[in-house]
Amino acid sequence: GSLRVRPPSLLPSPRMTRRTVALLVLSLAAAAVCVRLGVWQLSRLAERRARNAAVAARFDAPPVALDALPADTAARHYRRVRVAGRADYAREFVLANRSRDGSPGVHVVTPVRVTGRDTAVLVNRGWIYAPDGATVDLARWREGDSLLVDGYVELPSRRPGAAALEGARAVPAYRWLDPAAVARAVGYPVSSFYVVARPGPGEGAPPGDRPVRVEPPALDEGSHQSYAVQWFSFAAVAVVGGLAFARAQRRR
Repeated sequence: GSLRVRPPSLLPSPRMTRRTVALLVLSLAAAAVCVRLGVWQLSRLAERRARNAAVAARFDAPPVALDALPADTAARHYRRVRVAGRADYAREFVLANRSRDGSPGVHVVTPVRVTGRDTAVLVNRGWIYAPDGATVDLARWREGDSLLVDGYVELPSRRPGAAALEGARAVPAYRWLDPAAVARAVGYPVSSFYVVARPGPGEGAPPGDRPVRVEPPALDEGSHQSYAVQWFSFAAVAVVGGLAFARAQRRR
């Protein structure tokens, strides 16, 4: 008759000890968990790519007037908008500890009074150098009584603790933007969002009489793909290691 060669079985043989079986089961369970975490990272990557595509579409869209912004907070985030009004330089403030190319500095935020609106719009006009990341003289950085800004909508981040830096300062400084605290300080209502002024098209080195405009956030994919590869590698190591140990025990 013909000689048939049976492939080695991956199932535990009667000669396997309970310890070997337990280790093999544990290895397969660990591999299953690692695969699940790898799939989860891939789903996070897909979500991030979809979000990046939506944000990029908002950045590429033409700017709209303030009244044309969506009422929903999430829907207006990163929307391009054009703000025109009177700058209230007497009540502007800075966001402290904002670095640029490794240099310490601040972001200058100016309330802009728009005709026909009781609520002032907060405009982040850009970055200027500050050795301690908080103290600046804003008198030389004014851009004229009337401002026309093309920017995008940014939402304040909610953080624990007080937003304002402690101590008396000629220019108020905040760790993060808190619209309620700003409204109390300036004495009139301000928008719940703020507008970040964008660099002009083809803009090279910024002029020395105004802050450096803040670039839009980078739309990278993060580390989800590399994390997924790591989890799948751990799963492979667990399976191969468990089977190798079981095979060694059978040979004994």
